[in-house]
Amino acid sequence: MEVYKDTKIPANQQFQELLNSQLSKNKVEEGKIVEGKITKISEKYIFIFIPGLKSEPIIDINELKIIGLSSKIEEGQTIPVLLEKIEDRNGEVIVSAIKAQKIKGWYELEKAYEDNQSINGKITSKCKGGVIVEHIETGSLMFCPGSQISDKPMKNIDHLIGVEQKFAIIKLDKIRGNACVSRRQIVSSNKREDKIKIIEKFKVGDVIKDAIVKGYSSFGCFFEVHTPEGTIDTLCHLQEISYSRVNHPDEIFNIGEKHDLKVISIDMEKLQVGCSIKQLSPDPFEHISNYEIGKIYKVKVDKITDYGCFCSLEPGLSTLLHSSEISWTKRNIAPKKMFKIGDMIDCVITEIDKDKRRIAISHKLTIENPYDAFMNKYPEGSIIEGVITNQNEYALYVKLGEYDIDGFLHANDLSYTNKPDEELKKYKKGDKIKVKVLEIKKDEQKIRVGLKQTEKDPFDWFNDKKVNDIITVQVVSSDNKGLFVKPEGCELDFLIKKTNIAVNNADARPSRFVGGERIDAAISELNLTKRKVSLSIKLLEELQNKEAVTKFSSPLSGKNLPFSSLSEQLDDKKKKGDE
Repeated sequence: MEVYKDTKIPANQQFQELLNSQLSKNKVEEGKIVEGKITKISEKYIFIFIPGLKSEPIIDINELKIIGLSSKIEEGQTIPVLLEKIEDRNGEVIVSAIKAQKIKGWYELEKAYEDNQSINGKITSKCKGGVIVEHIETGSLMFCPGSQISDKPMKNIDHLIGVEQKFAIIKLDKIRGNACVSRRQIVSSNKREDKIKIIEKFKVGDVIKDAIVKGYSSFGCFFEVHTPEGTIDTLCHLQEISYSRVNHPDEIFNIGEKHDLKVISIDMEKLQVGCSIKQLSPDPFEHISNYEIGKIYKVKVDKITDYGCFCSLEPGLSTLLHSSEISWTKRNIAPKKMFKIGDMIDCVITEIDKDKRRIAISHKLTIENPYDAFMNKYPEGSIIEGVITNQNEYALYVKLGEYDIDGFLHANDLSYTNKPDEELKKYKKGDKIKVKVLEIKKDEQKIRVGLKQTEKDPFDWFNDKKVNDIITVQVVSSDNKGLFVKPEGCELDFLIKKTNIAVNNADARPSRFVGGERIDAAISELNLTKRKVSLSIKLLEELQNKEAVTKFSSPLSGKNLPFSSLSEQLDDKKKKGDE
């Protein structure tokens, strides 16, 4: 260049103008993708020529191996590269074939995304949360979430790795240069096309044969329909299952059963087919007038649940036999222990509601109410033998005679004299006892019985007694509360409270008594209805003192005492002074 250093020479000026004009024709910019012509290929590098540059850039051959071009290149061929720097600090041109391919691939992805077009790709590897997908045309790597691999859960996707298939672009991040794709959308789209072909074959009013129960929910039952074109799922709404009331499809259907369906609606936008079962048969409620309330009819058990049996009076006319209407005596009975599917049983119609399309039936009304029979034979006050069938911490349950009825025997009704909890421990399941019928509640199906009532009531000892009567008692024991005593000739114990032991507080000490003493006491309170008696030694003393004063005192008693009339004299004197 020393030859052209002097720009005043006309020849040098002409050369400078020629050079500038040539560079202006081949204008290059950093950050752009340009085409470079391969001029030389060595073992490690590739030399390329880019018009407009002062020197030839070089590319490491390993870079081309990464993008799969090393085996396809030859001298004279052109390849796209990204011009990163026209001249670095060493005066060299920096280009990249990998970045050029990535940018070019991004442009293609953007165009496919904007045009809503699918792209070709293949799954290369698994990663956290999904898989890595390689774009076939450009080699760009994209991410496919696990939820977007298929429209159904897949435990193993090894058969999909390395297979070229279509993907839909669902998200592009231009700032980060990330792309997210979905295989699920392609699969669903293909299925949608197949589904449209199947649904187009149906029309309202068609009857579908042998649809299979696939599943159910609270609003209806799902059926699987097989056709020559393929398989689709259809819904039979809860209200279209039966003319009778149905709370849940599992009351009527079992998974895997086959049923005929009638097409009642077709929605091509949602690709849904609505079906009905009840419309395949005439409405049985149209002739419900053939049935009468209170009459006995034969019904067939169709389905058994925990709370009752679904029965049919005739095909399509279903009703529920609730567990409470199966037996008079057995509460919360398990229906499966009484009946099995297909049984023909007698039932009484108890209710017909045409508006709600509901029929109520009862099986127990077809048999005699054992409570009526029991009440006729054993009215209140009767004595009957029974067997203890169960017990808890406060009562016994006794099976009464030949009837399948349990009577309730409270611990308080076991004994007149002993404590209820101690008396309850004496009995066990299977013991035979005689009890007295105390109360019969037919409507509530309850019978209360008593054991102590079969014996003479020791409280009858007080039938001829009254308040203030004096009785002789024997001291059983004493404590801080008072004295425990037993009247002579009576089996019951009573407490004389500490405050009722004596008139004088100094003598009202329970410790004065050691037990076994015979003493007199007065009846201070007596209520035969409530079986309540209160005894008092203090009352006895007061009654005796009152009797002594009444018997031995004089009307002039106290008049002979000194100053007995002093108050009267003072009053007279005061009156005279006032006058």
